[in-house]
Amino acid sequence: MPAPDLLTGSETQIPDVATLLEAAVKAIGGTERPGQVEMARAVERAIAKGEHLAAQAGTGTGKSLAYLVPAIRHAISARTTVVVSTATIALQRQLVDRDLPRLAETLEPLVGREPRFAILKGRRNYLCLNRVQTGAPDDPEDEGASGLFDPQRLSALGRQVKRLNEWAEETTTGDRDELVPGVSEQAWRQVAVTARECLGAQRCPQGTECFAELARARAGEAHIVVTNHALLAIDALEDFQVLPEHDVVIVDEAHELVDRVTSVATGDLSAAGVETAARRCGRLVEDGVADRLKEAAEGLGLVLEDLNDGRMDVLSPALGTTLAAVRDAAHGCLTALGPEKKDADPADMGARKAARSALEELHDTAGRMLESFQPEISARFEVVWLEKPFAQDGRPARPPTLRIAPIGVGGLLRTTLFERRTAILTSATLTLGGSFEPLARQWGLPPLDAPSGDPAPKDAQAAAEGLARTATKEAKDGDGEKPIAWSALDVGSPFDHPRAGILYVARHLPQPGRDGLADAYLTEITELIEAAGGRTLGLFSSMRAARRAADELKDHLTHPLLCQGDDSTALLVRQFAEDERTSLFGTLSLWQGVDVPGPSLQLVIMDRIPFPRPDDPVSSARSRAVAAKGGNGFMAVAATHVALLLAQGAGRLLRSMDDRGVVAVLDPRLATARYGGFLKASLPPFWPTTDPAVVRDALRRLDAAAAGA
Repeated sequence: MPAPDLLTGSETQIPDVATLLEAAVKAIGGTERPGQVEMARAVERAIAKGEHLAAQAGTGTGKSLAYLVPAIRHAISARTTVVVSTATIALQRQLVDRDLPRLAETLEPLVGREPRFAILKGRRNYLCLNRVQTGAPDDPEDEGASGLFDPQRLSALGRQVKRLNEWAEETTTGDRDELVPGVSEQAWRQVAVTARECLGAQRCPQGTECFAELARARAGEAHIVVTNHALLAIDALEDFQVLPEHDVVIVDEAHELVDRVTSVATGDLSAAGVETAARRCGRLVEDGVADRLKEAAEGLGLVLEDLNDGRMDVLSPALGTTLAAVRDAAHGCLTALGPEKKDADPADMGARKAARSALEELHDTAGRMLESFQPEISARFEVVWLEKPFAQDGRPARPPTLRIAPIGVGGLLRTTLFERRTAILTSATLTLGGSFEPLARQWGLPPLDAPSGDPAPKDAQAAAEGLARTATKEAKDGDGEKPIAWSALDVGSPFDHPRAGILYVARHLPQPGRDGLADAYLTEITELIEAAGGRTLGLFSSMRAARRAADELKDHLTHPLLCQGDDSTALLVRQFAEDERTSLFGTLSLWQGVDVPGPSLQLVIMDRIPFPRPDDPVSSARSRAVAAKGGNGFMAVAATHVALLLAQGAGRLLRSMDDRGVVAVLDPRLATARYGGFLKASLPPFWPTTDPAVVRDALRRLDAAAAGA
């Protein structure tokens, strides 16, 4: 549909996606990349047909422009909004601060109006002016509540909250991510509210100035709204609308979608949480009603102390009785609170909202846990487990917490996303074991099968247009049959992986044990780093392994060594990038969050295949559920999890066209185990070797070349 010209009222014919993309690439001084053009056409086609698309685009493809250009064209021509969801703040900032402003300026003359964009986060990410004015409704004993600025009680928390109050007078967005340096979660809770705690713009005295409402208003007027996977999940799970009306969702970093949705859908219950809810409503209801909830909190604490941590397959009578007591006591408090009072003062309204929110969450979570044990184990949709975190000295780090999570989120995504809107899912890592199927199953998409009897397309253009494979599944909804059609496209990578990188598997090392890094591993790491002249990112399967390796090697290496935890991760990565001879060791956040092009990173070491712990409650429950249906639980859950992490870790090596280096996996099982082929097929196609001498010589040559450059 043509866009109306704002000056003349006439219709402006919007150029096609290829023309718009060419203009965008030229404006940023880039060069046209075949994979980028291929992906942009596929996104345009998927939106036009109302079919979902999974598009894998390697680092350097320019995938953000490949989906933003057709998204902007669709939003303007159809007078609608497109939501772009990311997993990380870094990508959000890239889109909002760099990519979208450039695109808006470049495309405005071509599309007939200025493309508008906005960023939208959950309400908890914005400072609440009413909470700042009235104070947090916690009990007086809490150090973060009344008396906070008493000189005798001024603490680190108090100083942070004081700083937040001062920041409230200066900020124009109230966005927590713009507060540098940041503050603790406990301090932020004093000045922010959840969606359930919010009074609502119409009733709040600060409603016209509310940062969250202003952000929502901007999003409602935007063509492109950038958000995160968590808010996307909240929009699907809650019974109130969070995101503006939209017909297309683009999920970047889609390999993270399942974990982020699972996290949002996870509930927890602890004695401390129940006690807090009891205190919140204690001043608002009769003492006897709140006392029953306090007694339930004490009972829950005693029962959880006596239970073993880990997954729960059987509900003990004591825990069942206690959960029922929490649920019923919370319901009693909610009844005693009564309906909301429209004429109450803001402080009282805020206190009642906070109490009601806490009580509703308690009631729903306790009831959800009780219901989860009703079916047979093989038919359960949720898993319950107990966490008892301990410090290194063996003492409890936090009180025991009972948690519940969905075993799978595919059904949720299917009914709340794929049956309602067109979804574009993209990432540099979507194929595992050479197939889109593992992640597609987790998303709730049907099998992607080639049409029977159709040969592979011979025409290059047909292949490029991704016409080969499309799947359709009849999925029932309230209105009858609704088909889910999707296609998959791998546009490859601009990198020449076999020439730019080596995959080295240390087949000669012993299999990793449970007692941490063996001496042979430490020797191997030392020799590899020395050959590389530093320039190493060490990715470890646990923080304990990373710390032990750093402690053991710091005095033996001739180059600087940093370890995650020594300082903020962002600062450590910056130091690592700026000093070419430095090495950096760390764990999971580094496997996916490091972007260091150039000679500072020429060696990526992975200490072992990062399998989830056998006693991990969610992954073990998912594996059991697959096995109960006749599938291979290990391959569907553990191997898929590992393949994704390995691919992400290996992706740290090549970040620019000039990068060269080695990915070294010290775990010999990658070469010897039956599942090794599946894992290697998930990695970039580097040149493979198991010869230590070959790798050390290659690293020395790379080091010499970098030093002489």
